[in-house]
Amino acid sequence: MIWAPLSEVPQIGRMPIYILTLALFVVLQVPTALATNYGMLIAFRFLTGFFGSPILATGGATVADIYSPKKRAYGMTVWGVFAASAPSLGPLLGGFSAHFESWRWTIWELMWLSAFTLVLLFFFFPETSASNILYRRARRLRKATGNPAIMSAPEIVAASESMSPGARAVDVLVRPFALNFQEPIVLALNVYIGLIYALLYMWFESFPFVFGSIYHWREQLIGLSFLGLFVGSFLAMPPFFAYLYYVQEPKYNEHGELKPEERMPVAIVGSLLVPICLFWFGWTSRESIHWIVPIIGSSLFSVAALLLFVSCPFPLFSYCKSQIADVLDFQNVVLNYLADAYPTYAASVLAGNDFIRSMFGAGFPLFAGATYRNLGVGWASTLLALLACAFVPIPILLYKYGERIRMASKHARHDFE
Repeated sequence: MIWAPLSEVPQIGRMPIYILTLALFVVLQVPTALATNYGMLIAFRFLTGFFGSPILATGGATVADIYSPKKRAYGMTVWGVFAASAPSLGPLLGGFSAHFESWRWTIWELMWLSAFTLVLLFFFFPETSASNILYRRARRLRKATGNPAIMSAPEIVAASESMSPGARAVDVLVRPFALNFQEPIVLALNVYIGLIYALLYMWFESFPFVFGSIYHWREQLIGLSFLGLFVGSFLAMPPFFAYLYYVQEPKYNEHGELKPEERMPVAIVGSLLVPICLFWFGWTSRESIHWIVPIIGSSLFSVAALLLFVSCPFPLFSYCKSQIADVLDFQNVVLNYLADAYPTYAASVLAGNDFIRSMFGAGFPLFAGATYRNLGVGWASTLLALLACAFVPIPILLYKYGERIRMASKHARHDFE
C-alpha cells in the first residue's frame, strides 16, 4: 500500500522501487535464516514481506505498461499463471529442503532465487512507466536546450494541481485505500478475490492431513500433492487464450476498449469451479479412492483462480480513469494522453487488491487446522465450498447490473461505447 503508489509518481517510476525493495528483501533473508528464536523469526519475516510486496502488487501494472489494452489480457494471464502456480511449487521445494537439511535451508534457497532475479532486473529490465519515461525525457530536453518551458504531461498536470509536496504525498499514500474502498463494485470484487485467496490458503492446510494421514505419504513427498494445482494453471492457458482471441477481442471498440462487464462471463465460470473443486477434493479424499482423484480435482482450483484473478481486476481499472479526471481536473489532456486506466493508477488498485487478499490469506489458515481436525476433510471442504457458493452471485450480478451501477457512480467511467 506504500510502495505501489510511489511507483506511480512520475519522478520515481517502477524500477527504483523494484530494485530497492528486492535488494532489501534479499539482504533480510540472512538474519531470517539465522534467527535464534521465534520472535526474531517473525520480525524478520514481517520485514521481508513488507519489502517483498511490490513485485506482487505492482507486477500487473508493469504488464499493463507494456501491452496495449487489446492484448493486455494475454500478458496478465501469463503473469497470473506464475503468481498462482508459485504457492504450489513452494511446499514442494520447501518440503524436500526442510526434510533433508532444515527449515533454514528453505530461506537460503529463497535468497538465492531472489538474488538471481535482482541481477536480471538490474541489468536487463527497463523502466516501463510511461509517466516516468516522459518525465526523464523532458528533463533531458530542458537540460540540452536550456528551455524550462519543456514539460511532460505529468508535470503539466502536477503544476495545474497547485498542491504542496506534503499534500501530494498524502494523496499518493491514501489513494490505494480510496480507490479500493469508495466504490461498491471495486470493494465487492476485492472482497471476493480475497475470499478465494483465503479459501486457497486455508485449503492448503488440508493437504498434509489428506496425503500424510489418509494416504500415508512420507513427509518429504507431501509437497508433490500440490502439483495438481501447478499443472492445472498451465493447462488452463491455451483454452483461455483461444477465448480471448475468438470471443473477447472482437468486442473491443475502435479505441481498443472493452466494457468492464464483458469480463464477467469468465469470472462466472471461475466462481462455479471453486465449489466444484472443493466438493470434489473433500469427498474423494479417502483410502478407498486412489490419490490421483483428489489431485485431479485440486487442479480445478488453479483454473478458477486464473479466470478470477485475471478477469476480476480489469473492471477495477475502469473506475480509475475517471478518477484521474476527478482528482486532477485535467480531463482532456490526461485522458487523451493515457489510453486507459492502467498506466496511471493500476499499481494502486492492485496494491489495494493485494492488501485485502493478504489479510484474508493470513487470517483463515489460523483456524484451518482445527476446522479439518474437528469436522474431517469432507465436511470441512463442504463448509468452504458452501462459503464459495455464497459469493457466486457477485460476478453474475456485476455482469447483469454492473453498467447501471457504474453509470450511477460519480467516479466511474460513463463513456464506453
